[in-house]
Amino acid sequence: MVDQYGSDFITIMDEDGMEYELEVLSTLEYNGASYIAAIPASEELDPEVILLKSVEEDGESILCVIEDEQELDAVNQLVMDSLFQESDAE
Repeated sequence: MVDQYGSDFITIMDEDGMEYELEVLSTLEYNGASYIAAIPASEELDPEVILLKSVEEDGESILCVIEDEQELDAVNQLVMDSLFQESDAE
């Protein structure tokens, strides 16, 4: 998703109906699933990295939090490795 021409932004809605705009840092595949790493686009929110998993629900792709601790740790490590490789290449 992220390319040499700039960042991608997505809007997500939480369970309370609040919308948030996120800047996508990276996308990756792990164990047959798709994941994104993003940070809030708003300066009012903490700039921490958010990891989301893409899942199929009723034939539609939705983003959800990663509930399995081992899966979260593995994806986090892959994202960090990927981001540091990109910064080392520059």
